[in-house]
Amino acid sequence: MKSLCASLLLMLLSACDGGLWNNPYPARDDGKAILYTAFTERPKHLDPAQAYSENEYEFLAQIYAPPLQYHYLKRPYQLVPLAAGAMPAVRYLDKQRKPLPDSAPAEQIAFTVYEIHIKPNMRYQPHPALARDAQGKLRYEHITPNDLHDIHALSDFPERGTRTVTAADYSHQIRRLAHPQLHTPIAGVMSEYIVGFKEYAASLQQAVKQNPGAFLDVDAYPLPGVQVVDEHTYRIEIIGKYPQFAYWLAMPFFAPMPPEAERFYAQDGMRERNLTLDWWPIGSGPYYLSENNPNRRMVMSRNPYYDSERYPAEGEPGDAGAGLLADAGKPLPLIDEVVFSLEKETIPYWNKFLQGYYDASGISSDSFDQAVQVAVGGEANVTDEMKAQGIRLSTSVSTSTMYTGFNWLDKTIGGSDERARKLRRAIAIAVDFEEFVSIFANGRGIPAQSPIPPGIFGYREGEAGLNRYVYDWVGGAPKRKSIEEARRLLAEAGYPNGIDAQTHQPLVINLDTTSSGMGDKSRLDWLRKQFEKINLQLVVRSTDYNRFQDKIRKGDTQMFYFGWNADYPDPENFLFLLHGAQAKVSKGGENAANYSNPEYDRLFEQMKNMDNGPARQQIIDQMLEILRRDSPWLWGFHPKSYVLQHGWLHNVKANVMANNKLKYWRIDAAQRDGLRHEWNQPLRWPLWLGGLAMLAFGWWLWRVLRQRDEAR
Repeated sequence: MKSLCASLLLMLLSACDGGLWNNPYPARDDGKAILYTAFTERPKHLDPAQAYSENEYEFLAQIYAPPLQYHYLKRPYQLVPLAAGAMPAVRYLDKQRKPLPDSAPAEQIAFTVYEIHIKPNMRYQPHPALARDAQGKLRYEHITPNDLHDIHALSDFPERGTRTVTAADYSHQIRRLAHPQLHTPIAGVMSEYIVGFKEYAASLQQAVKQNPGAFLDVDAYPLPGVQVVDEHTYRIEIIGKYPQFAYWLAMPFFAPMPPEAERFYAQDGMRERNLTLDWWPIGSGPYYLSENNPNRRMVMSRNPYYDSERYPAEGEPGDAGAGLLADAGKPLPLIDEVVFSLEKETIPYWNKFLQGYYDASGISSDSFDQAVQVAVGGEANVTDEMKAQGIRLSTSVSTSTMYTGFNWLDKTIGGSDERARKLRRAIAIAVDFEEFVSIFANGRGIPAQSPIPPGIFGYREGEAGLNRYVYDWVGGAPKRKSIEEARRLLAEAGYPNGIDAQTHQPLVINLDTTSSGMGDKSRLDWLRKQFEKINLQLVVRSTDYNRFQDKIRKGDTQMFYFGWNADYPDPENFLFLLHGAQAKVSKGGENAANYSNPEYDRLFEQMKNMDNGPARQQIIDQMLEILRRDSPWLWGFHPKSYVLQHGWLHNVKANVMANNKLKYWRIDAAQRDGLRHEWNQPLRWPLWLGGLAMLAFGWWLWRVLRQRDEAR
């Protein structure tokens, strides 16, 4: 009995040691510059030749170092060197490969040459594929399945090595984009631009057929469009003038890949143990994947050889005042380790964020009202509860456009005649996207004035960017035109009060969609009510995804709901969605509305290959005026992303194009540890009360047993 009481006392004393009972991380990590975040599903690909999904780029962008990147702070989005020592030198050639001046018209340019000089002394992460023995030979070049008996992760290899990055590594990765067994998502695009790429891909396919199962050395076949000049210089030659090619150079597709890694992973027994590039990437960026357990957590650690980059010294007006330049000139990365924990449910993720165990968090619809308050003018800020915890809000408008298209081929709602234009404009005025964003997106979006979202060249702020066919400029802000104006346009189109003046029948408009869930029903009910404001009947025709795509391909629609997210931040990537040469029905392109306007098409061809500047802006303004007049879309809205971060996380600026932003962030670990202890102290009085009750019960039981012994 005495030992039981002693154990109880020891338990109570141990409860007072000041430790956090709910801390999911080991105490040895306290005080370290570690970022804690979460992921919801395992990235399928970590090989830069195959990955293209957002959850894959969350890792890849930190691990690999392509030639270019987006400036972290500046807007509109601007390309700057990353692995390259400077922006690529660009030369233009005619059909005889004779040099042309920079001012040469695009139709005279047959080839464009990008010459890229990479920074010297960049090094790969520590990796077994680069380990060498005393004689300088690769340590793990000829291993057998028996050698892998106790190997389950890269960390199980006793030796690792590194080497400097060369221009040949960049050439090797570009060649891998044509590898017939890798299924690269951009191979089709590159075959249209990189000189000789299509023929090169055919050569690789033929080689695989002739030697099935053999290792394919992509460097053994000629690719004229990619040339290594010297150890730090290489050239890429593309067909014609395509200035948007520079944006591709900021993607992991064009990061370096050491050929040793491919041969290392191609050895027998590797794939069976998940020892592949898709599981264990090798890069020259600021971090490397040191732990990969997708059922629990994934960890990225600082590349000890990364020393080629500094925090930017300039940004936008206001960045200095916001503290975003306090670390200017410091070596990157500023965080030593990033821990991703698996979180499949939003509620546990949110609760751990509030407890301080995650440093930043998105906001689900369930938590929005708890986290954010929206002022009358539409400004969003954190609630008083969040402010009390030092939590801040970062917002950014996505480079995306959610729109509703009119089928230009439909005899009622399509076409370029004035009757159809006025009908589409009347609908555009009636469908109140300000209300839609408020109700269905918690205010997280801005109504679109054109296809081009903020942050993209060609977008104009304020009155200069107003769609005057749908809005008036009132009191320094856009105001949607009245329903009376929409009804007037509808009558002029031949449908007074929603009745066809020729058939005397109500006008019925069909919307094709894949929507079928409970949330979708409320959105569609709202849309019907928008049409009812001008006495039009909207019939929603829901179908499965494959049937919907088939109707879009054949043009069997009147209206449809679509969205587009930028591949790269250039106006061409949005304006081509309405280019006649991209018509879905006749050309199989991305112009799902099948919109056709010869003047717009002429201006598009003139604009698409121009460099950004006043001349290009002037043409874009003309194109947008044509689109607003013709109204081939309900312009919809541009979604807005909201991110919350704790006060100890610094240098956070929303950047929807830069996926490699973690290297800029900084953690005040001492502040985080202090606030975690403050917020997560357990309530000890119930434990004390329970302990005292147990002690009292033990004392009473001891007395009863002793009295019984004495009575005997």
